Amino acid sequence: MFLTISTTGSPERSATDLGYLLHKHPGKTQAFSTSHGTAHVFYPEATAERCTAALLLEVDPVALVRRGQGKGRGGAPDAALAQYVNDRPYAASSLLAVALSGVFRTALKGQCALRPELPERALPLRVEIPVLPARGGAALVHRLFDPLGWDLVQAEALPLDEQFPEWGDSRYVRLVLEGELRLADALRQLYVLLPVLDDAKHYWVAPDEVDKLLRAGDGWLAAHPENGLISSRYLARHKRLTQDAVERLELVRLAEADGSEVEELDNAVDETRDTEERPVPLAVQRREAILAALRAAGAQRVLDLGCGQGQLVQALLKDPAYTEIVGMDVSVRALNTAARRLRLERLGERQSSRVTLLQGSLAYTDKRLAGYDAAVLSEVIEHLDPERLPALEYAVFGSARPRTVLVTTPNVEYNVRWETLPAGHVRHGDHRFEWTREEFRAWAGPVAARHGYEVAYVPVGDDDPEVGPPTQMAVFTQTDTTTDTATHTATATDTPKEGEAA
Repeated sequence: MFLTISTTGSPERSATDLGYLLHKHPGKTQAFSTSHGTAHVFYPEATAERCTAALLLEVDPVALVRRGQGKGRGGAPDAALAQYVNDRPYAASSLLAVALSGVFRTALKGQCALRPELPERALPLRVEIPVLPARGGAALVHRLFDPLGWDLVQAEALPLDEQFPEWGDSRYVRLVLEGELRLADALRQLYVLLPVLDDAKHYWVAPDEVDKLLRAGDGWLAAHPENGLISSRYLARHKRLTQDAVERLELVRLAEADGSEVEELDNAVDETRDTEERPVPLAVQRREAILAALRAAGAQRVLDLGCGQGQLVQALLKDPAYTEIVGMDVSVRALNTAARRLRLERLGERQSSRVTLLQGSLAYTDKRLAGYDAAVLSEVIEHLDPERLPALEYAVFGSARPRTVLVTTPNVEYNVRWETLPAGHVRHGDHRFEWTREEFRAWAGPVAARHGYEVAYVPVGDDDPEVGPPTQMAVFTQTDTTTDTATHTATATDTPKEGEAA
């Protein structure tokens, strides 16, 4: 990716003042490490009459893929190839915008410690980007840049192949901008509009992107006739984030027209007394659903298998109805965090005798888990590779055999309701899978039948009429109370027993 910024000098002002504004010396070639590759800054020309600064971003496709591993597994078969074979090393995109903000951060803020008067001056600028994706063509380029005060906006469509003109034009343009603007204003416009023209962002779009948009758009975006389109594309078309941005931009526009501050207009809500009812977090709803199911089962001795940092153990400990609580996890770090959360070293003898934390794996049978009233596996199974589920099945249902087993797991159908979750991505980077309601029942039903349980399904969270609840819970209740686990091993002949390698 390549971008140049040029300016000309005058008898009163040297063109090399551009180096002060960018905080990059014209006589040096500098390299900066970014999250997606290496950004190089150099000056092809630097005289008093004319100065040009160039930004070259070398994208590392492998690093880009590695950074995306937290997005989960799966996807379309051609997606893996597209991660490596694409236009990102060549065409300006959100990656170049990120490099702009990192390399020219001080210039974007309009600051210059050595020459504080420079940032406020309008300079004769020429910006060139040889290859810029433009979903909407040259017409959209003009709609976006013409209202911003540039004297020349040139968007030259690039052919698909110069040797085959009959193939027509590509979606890429060569962009040239000329005009007298403050450098900070020009950089902010590019920071916002590069990903808008590409209509894609190559990184996670979180709610704080709204604040970034408004900061970069300060002074020009609120009055822009296309601010709705810009907001939508910049925020990857997330409706809730876009609505928030558009509403805040309208407040800015009204404040500018009224000559007042935004805070003076946006005073309908007393922030010190928030009367809006806040939604209950899903984690809290899940925990309450589990506690309700345990109470309905009359459980007193409870296993929390995969207890993590001990939130459920802590809730159980507050209720004297639970006489024995065991939290087990494979992670020593998680168990140490749980111990600190529970303040085990400060608990009295009576309270501390009710709770035990164990290190263990559900890939093995464990005699310590036998004989309990209930076992909870809250958001556990999706962290296992599918081929490990038979081992977990035997360890819990075939060997430990609590009277009640509660299993919760995400409902992948509900993921479309998470506006900040990109399509096709799982909710957590460590999830090996996420099941639909039908897939969850296809697993839970046979498990119950094989081991002498009956199973019921409980929605957790808002039960959407189209996609169901965000979390699904299966409640297994033992119907076959035999203590001879040999009758429940028909599908677990290859399952590792205690002490055997998985």
